[in-house]
Amino acid sequence: MRHFCLLLTLVWLTACGSKGDYTISTDYGDMEVKLLDSAPRHKENFGKLVSEGFYNDLLFHRVMKGFMIQGGDPDSKGAHFEKPLGSGGPGYTIPAEIGVPHFKGMLSAARLGDEMNPSKASSGSQFFIVQGGPVDDAMLDAIERERGFKYSSAQREKYRKLGGSPMLDGEYSVFGEVVSGLEVVDKIAAVETDPRDRPKKDVKMIIK
Repeated sequence: MRHFCLLLTLVWLTACGSKGDYTISTDYGDMEVKLLDSAPRHKENFGKLVSEGFYNDLLFHRVMKGFMIQGGDPDSKGAHFEKPLGSGGPGYTIPAEIGVPHFKGMLSAARLGDEMNPSKASSGSQFFIVQGGPVDDAMLDAIERERGFKYSSAQREKYRKLGGSPMLDGEYSVFGEVVSGLEVVDKIAAVETDPRDRPKKDVKMIIK
């Protein structure tokens, strides 16, 4: 009986621990994040940076309500409020791994624009979490016509249920998903920002 109870305890702990690979902690709450096998290079890189403590005390330096929250610029650590942010990184990029749609709560890699970056390579550290807004089939139909790909019925259903930012699909590499704490995305997205979209009160992150 003792061994059986121990086994149940271990199974319960394993199940609880498998909910997310990493926790992004902020003053507004915690977000549990699961990384995707469909973006192995991004997954490996993110794990490496987290293990090194790279993201700790960096800011969500760009917040756009109804769209996304962005962070991961190493220049944002302790940055004076007047300092321009958004161009920092670890000194390398990651080849694009584009495919997964931008549902609400998805982690996607930031990148330079197409003129400077036609291969759509991702920033080595900067990422954004999608908030987005309501999505309907007419919107998805328009994206399909413009981009030349098709959404599956499951993807359409997820967009209708969660919302998101389908205008980003086919353009940026999604590599993770918030599996718990979506309300934290909404709270951060609602903070007051300056004309550069930087929160007027710093929103720091710690990732474990």
